[in-house]
Amino acid sequence: MSIYTPDEAALRNLTAEIEATPPRPHHSALLEIANRLRAGWTFRYALHRGGWYRPGGVIAADGTRIADNLEAWAKAELATCDDDMHEFVERYADSGLLVTRHSGLTHYFVAPYGPSPADFLQLEVEELQEVLDRNLLDKDAAPEDIQELIEPLHPGELDAQAVGAPRYRFRRLLDMSKTIARASSSDAKTGGLPRLLSDWTHSSAAIRGHFSDHWIVSLREHQDRYRNPVTSVSVVSRHARELKPFQWNTELSGVEMSSQLQAFDRAAGYTSAWYFHLVAGTITPPKVAYAVAKDLDAGFSYLPDTEAALLRSWVAAPYSV
Repeated sequence: MSIYTPDEAALRNLTAEIEATPPRPHHSALLEIANRLRAGWTFRYALHRGGWYRPGGVIAADGTRIADNLEAWAKAELATCDDDMHEFVERYADSGLLVTRHSGLTHYFVAPYGPSPADFLQLEVEELQEVLDRNLLDKDAAPEDIQELIEPLHPGELDAQAVGAPRYRFRRLLDMSKTIARASSSDAKTGGLPRLLSDWTHSSAAIRGHFSDHWIVSLREHQDRYRNPVTSVSVVSRHARELKPFQWNTELSGVEMSSQLQAFDRAAGYTSAWYFHLVAGTITPPKVAYAVAKDLDAGFSYLPDTEAALLRSWVAAPYSV
């Protein structure tokens, strides 16, 4: 299916609108902006991932802004000291300067546009807040070089008091069909992903909803040993936080095993969820898959034919994403 790709001007406008919008619960204003991109595109909130941060800037003890970028400021100031770190330390030892960091969440929004599991758009928007991080200098452990100044091994951390209001930052808008095709052709580690999407197409889950109703795609960009850009792709469950690991033991089979699988699927919100969490996660242990396959061989028929076929294929050639 052909999908409209926003041009650079449209993406610039989208970025400007998003970044001018203050974050609000449920992200209603952001969704309104995204849904104006093109008629027929309806983005829905998927999930957020947090716990990361970026380096910030430098402020005085009274809150006066000294610099937005610690590294650029430090290099410039060190240059005025003839690159002598000891002189730099003497100059700023009693300055009371503080370093900040940007604490971040990444919000994911999805908009399916076709029947295939990869036929969806994924909008990623960061929510950042600048907070206090540490003192610029520790008199008892003065840095020996600029790397120790920027990233000290034992920083004198401060309470993460906010020094700025939360704000959105546009990260990227991806057509997953194109993104996954490119990544799969450039990185052998993503070889299991096309098989996962094919399995979804042939499962009962595909009849009852779109892949993006339950999963997002996480991209990690890096360079290989020849410094060529490589994009690695994995999938992340939208329901993982609500799902509990299987209470499995070596005696579990038959009706008890069937009850476990059904309970897991109900918690995840779709049929065959247990199978996809076997392939794309650690919640379903492989031992469960082998036990279910043993039940099938023994004549139990609690799986739909579609899932039974997927499981037999997996047992014959296990894979993960």
